[in-house]
Amino acid sequence: MKTVALEYGEGTMSASLPESAEIFIPGETVSDPPYLQNVEEATRQSIQNPIGMPAISKLVGPGSKVTISFPDRVKGGYQPTSHRKTSIPILIEECLKAGVLKKDIKLICSNGLHRKNTDEEIRALLGDAVYHDFSSSHQIVNHDSEDWENLIDLGHDDMGDRVIMNREIFESDLAIMIGHVVGNPYGGYSGGYKMVATGITHWKSIAAHHIPAVMHRPDFTPVQPHSHMRRQFNAIGMHMEKMMGRKFFMCDAVLDTASRQIAVYSGYGAEIQPLSWDVAHQRTYVPWAKEKFDVMLFGMPQNFHYGNGHGTNPILIMQAIGANIIRHKRVMKDNFVVVCASICNGYFHDEEFPSYRELYELFQKDYHNVLPDVERYGEYFCNKPEYIDKYRFNYGYHPYHAFSMISCGHIAELHASAVYIVGAYEPGYARAMGMKTRGTIEAALKDAERYTGSNPKILALPKCFKTAAVHLMMDNDTVPNTTG
Repeated sequence: MKTVALEYGEGTMSASLPESAEIFIPGETVSDPPYLQNVEEATRQSIQNPIGMPAISKLVGPGSKVTISFPDRVKGGYQPTSHRKTSIPILIEECLKAGVLKKDIKLICSNGLHRKNTDEEIRALLGDAVYHDFSSSHQIVNHDSEDWENLIDLGHDDMGDRVIMNREIFESDLAIMIGHVVGNPYGGYSGGYKMVATGITHWKSIAAHHIPAVMHRPDFTPVQPHSHMRRQFNAIGMHMEKMMGRKFFMCDAVLDTASRQIAVYSGYGAEIQPLSWDVAHQRTYVPWAKEKFDVMLFGMPQNFHYGNGHGTNPILIMQAIGANIIRHKRVMKDNFVVVCASICNGYFHDEEFPSYRELYELFQKDYHNVLPDVERYGEYFCNKPEYIDKYRFNYGYHPYHAFSMISCGHIAELHASAVYIVGAYEPGYARAMGMKTRGTIEAALKDAERYTGSNPKILALPKCFKTAAVHLMMDNDTVPNTTG
């Protein structure tokens, strides 16, 4: 037998698995490509020699207004050599050398519909020096997707999607975007135009792509970098550039499992995206499996990507399960099942996810049979003042965030024969979301034989939510190309 420790609440749950089970841990089972040894020098060279556009010294000068947008706490690491802490001081230095005044540089956290980051979190993301230089003069802010004094409506892009963006970024003479190129179930990768299409926009822009009509298309699962959603990200970002009359200056780092930089690319998004993806493919799309699996097994911590409560909030539990299916569908049989260890105690964390409980309760009644049935209430929730106030002033997620997650959650029902939650403190929450509940992993695997047959092939995925995940493939699969 093999023993594996799976995340479970704030601890772990041990599982004894047959010898035929296979275990995949990102960055360990298959090693990542080597990370940069001299991160600062590589980043400086990239910034000073941008691809597809002039150097910063040619783009700005005395009197120019500059915005530097950086990703929020959800991704990217906090280490001293993280991409944010390395690239932003160099970018500021280049702007000052070009004659830009320090008072004309604004740092904007591109949190989108995520909750705003606290001062302590911003300081941890940017480092003490940048934080102290810019915070006291109010030159570090969170994007506010409900502040219409600082939003601008740019109409519709070439795909017909609404484009609303941050006005300060739109009006700046140079709009710099820091991005992390990491595997993402939503459109293949973070960074690039995904950064601008989600991080500095409005819920009506995000409602163009984080919806069932897009996420339940056949090109969405399994994940690939040329889905309809990805084309939407590109179209939204390029429409912003068209209306601004200038390109974003992007500085994207390809990251490994521990958020270390493998490569850094700067310049025009349309040209650096395929270059960064070429490198990112080497760690993200992993041809590995010799045969397909019957069971996907993993554990869910209470606190991960979106914050404390992600692994206990019922809608977010389903979203996380759906995300794992999107990443790993290539290596699963058609009749596969999911077994997930989760304390599932009904902790919604209402302060951080204020709209989720009401949406969950709405799903339980009024003829709502599947999660997409409640999609039509998005605009109603987004016009409730208490939810908007909690997003704007009390560090809560925007109310539309819950709706952007239900499409991903429904993917579990679309693709898996069954989903089992093991070890739930309050199993009714899981059953109300359409999941089966069992007390032990062994009991769940035994019951799952009704779908898989006896002696199922098991894929165990420890650490899949605490590390930068990969997209598993069969060992003879072809890695997606970067040009579509």
